[in-house]
Amino acid sequence: MTTPRRFGLDREWGERAAAWLRRLAGPGARPSSEELDALRDALLRHDEAAAALVRDVPARELHRDLAAGPSPGAPPAVRAFFEAAGKRPGWVDDRLLARGARACREYGLDAGLVLAYGSLLGGYRTAAALEPLVRTGRLAGGETLRRVQETTLWWRAVTAPGGLDPDGDGFRMTLHVRVMHALVNERLAADPSWDGDLRGTPVNQYDQASTLGVFSTSFLLHLRLLGVRVTRADGHAVMHLWSYVGWLLGVDERWLPFTEKRGRRLLYHFLAYDPPPDGNSVALARALIAMTDQEVDGHLRRRFERERALSVSSWLLGRGAMRDLGLPYRPPWYGLSRVAVNLVVSQGLGRLPGGRRMLLARGERHARRRFARWGIKDQYQSMSI
Repeated sequence: MTTPRRFGLDREWGERAAAWLRRLAGPGARPSSEELDALRDALLRHDEAAAALVRDVPARELHRDLAAGPSPGAPPAVRAFFEAAGKRPGWVDDRLLARGARACREYGLDAGLVLAYGSLLGGYRTAAALEPLVRTGRLAGGETLRRVQETTLWWRAVTAPGGLDPDGDGFRMTLHVRVMHALVNERLAADPSWDGDLRGTPVNQYDQASTLGVFSTSFLLHLRLLGVRVTRADGHAVMHLWSYVGWLLGVDERWLPFTEKRGRRLLYHFLAYDPPPDGNSVALARALIAMTDQEVDGHLRRRFERERALSVSSWLLGRGAMRDLGLPYRPPWYGLSRVAVNLVVSQGLGRLPGGRRMLLARGERHARRRFARWGIKDQYQSMSI
């Protein structure tokens, strides 16, 4: 196949949208010709290990087989998949995984705000990976809140103590997500209406690596915008954690971020050559801002929640992104209020003896309140406070 037309579809828009990442990536940020070739190729590549699994095992049996794990009676393809996933790369460090997971939980309320209105909403700014999401029905209304809840449960499982151990729920759920991606890819690739010349492979390495970047690289950048103290050691551990999660999800090691410096450079490359927003971007963005309507009662409370969401989004993403998403820009009163709180709590109290323990306990209280508001059980509360 030739390079999908979406690659570098509007270079002027791409460079404008990614300019902040280019500055943060530093000298030599622009991709070489070899790197551009690799980016083009990544649009045509999928996760071959998971693709082989869904080819060999009927879809109706996959859920049961994945839940059972690599038991002696499992089909050979299932055992091979789990065996491959269980062979950890030599670079994985359990101490860094534990530190990165704990740091993510210490960020508490701010982590939730960043994931929703920095990572997820920011990801909608480009049309790159949205078509598969729309075609699977995860677009608007109640589906938006359910998707956020499911993602939050997965994030909690991944960051739970021991969550990424071979018998941990975070490990199991990550492999389940990986297989679901492969199923979606197989179905859409076989759909005659899928425009491969425009979009490439439905669930491809390029988009998967870019999505990983919003959980790691831009996650840390946006936390700092809210005044959260992210130490160099914690930042390194968080990047290590999500690099391993990316590996478990089937992202090729070439595209794993590993460090913040490398992550910023990679994310700049992805965004600079992404296509500009389309109708899907606007519909998904509006649905995300409106999802709090399902969580609270009363016109005034709903209005406040929407304004709060718009305010923190404006602070994290800026005017240009809000305009691209078809959302009104709001004065960043809520983002600035989080900065003020974090100057005292995260930057101040968090540095005192016992401060990190206090931040973790505070973060867990925030999580319990969020799950209570949703009316669902948080199965992954930290036991290491």
